[in-house]
Order: sequence, then structure tokens, then C-alpha cells
Amino acid sequence: MSVNRLLFYFWIPAVVLLAGPQPWKDKAIADWTGEDTQLVLTDSPWSKSVQPTLDGSASSGRRPSRGLGHGGGINLGGIGIGLPGIGGMGRRGGGYPGGGYPGGGYPGGPSGDGNGGGPPDSGQAPVLHLRWESALPVRAAELKAREDAPTLDENHYAIAVYGVPGRFLPDTPERAAKELKKLAAIKRDGKPDLKPSSVEVIPRNDGTVVVYLFPRTREITRRDKRVAFDAEIGRLRFSQSFFIDDMVFQGKMEL
Repeated sequence: MSVNRLLFYFWIPAVVLLAGPQPWKDKAIADWTGEDTQLVLTDSPWSKSVQPTLDGSASSGRRPSRGLGHGGGINLGGIGIGLPGIGGMGRRGGGYPGGGYPGGGYPGGPSGDGNGGGPPDSGQAPVLHLRWESALPVRAAELKAREDAPTLDENHYAIAVYGVPGRFLPDTPERAAKELKKLAAIKRDGKPDLKPSSVEVIPRNDGTVVVYLFPRTREITRRDKRVAFDAEIGRLRFSQSFFIDDMVFQGKMEL
């Protein structure tokens, strides 16, 4: 068998594995099952889980400039696949003091980490759940699942981070929103970063939701191919890539 033919057969299962099951994509929203809805909300081109790095420093420091060119990888069913230029963009510095929400911390904080974040001294970063909140499939899935979705307007892209333990946030939602706005961006190759125009911090019993709003006047297009959402929440540092060509529903790019 030739080398080219061997490579062809090698890549077939890899492509299938990368694509993953997306039975909802060819259905009308009204025909989505409960399983379809949960896939859209938890494991789709618009919804990702991310394991942040945990900065041990309690003081702010100078943060190096970063672009999209750092290496990283993905994990598919326990199989690690390295993909150059994806994720892996950690920062140092910029820690926050612990939370002090009335009643003993934010809901989901040290007095009740509903999202399994662990005690303050556990040394483990919680898994966070990201959604491209303004995308039609996500809004539709939240409606079908009867979730209490954040209020949005049509003038912004919105990315929401779910399950943030309160101990990683400043002492009030207002102060948290002000601080977190400075420490987030959407990054694109060869273009200036998109900075949020505002941030909303929503305390919940299962962990705080942080919603980042970016003005649509700075348009994201198919030519961008890939964007990375890069953020710091207290001592948590993370970056998650989204692939524009995959963020298409019923023939239309949905952001």
C-alpha cells in the first residue's frame, strides 16, 4: 500500500472523531430531543468546558502579550490530540482577594460551592463551562431546557462563563464586573483584540455566571477562521478557541 493511501485511511477515523456526533445540526429546533438540547449546551461548536490554570500568586504582575500562535490540544474520549496553535495561552499575575458576598461569600463560593469547585485551599482549579451565549442555537437550547438565561441584546456578541466559585471573585458583583472587564479579550490572528464593552456578574447557587459583552461593530467574519476567548477570573487563567466554520447552523454563521 502506498504512503499516500495509508495516510488517507489514517485520517478518516481522525476526521470522524474530531467532528463528533451532532444529530441536532440537521434538525429543526422544534425537533430537538432533550439529548440534542444538552449537547448544544455542553458540547458543541458554541459550548466548551475548560480547565483553567491556577495562579498561586496573590499579587498582580505584568502580563505578557499573547496572540493565537501558542500550542495546545484537545481531549476526545480520553484520547489526547495535539493541535498546534490552539489554546494553551496562560497568564501570570492579576490575583483578586476572596469574595465577601452577604451571607458568607457568593452563592457557589466557599460557603457552598455548588459546582464542585472544592475548598479554598484545595489547590485545584474548577472546570468552567463556556457558551457563546448570543448564538441562536444556544439561546434556543436554553429556552427548550427552560434555563434562566442571561438577558442580551442584538448589538453584542456574548460569551458566558458558568460555574465560577465565588472565592475567585471580588467582594461585590459590581466590583467583579469592573475588574473582569479589564482582563478579557477575543483574539484573532492579524487583528486587534476585541475588548468587552461591559461584563455582568450573576451570582447563582450552582456557581456565579460571568457574561462578557463585545460590540458587534467589531465584526467577526468567516475569514477569521478561529478566535480565542482569553480571560482571567481571580487566580483562574484560561483561553478557549472557537472555530468559525463550525459555528454554522442551517447555513448561517451564528455568533
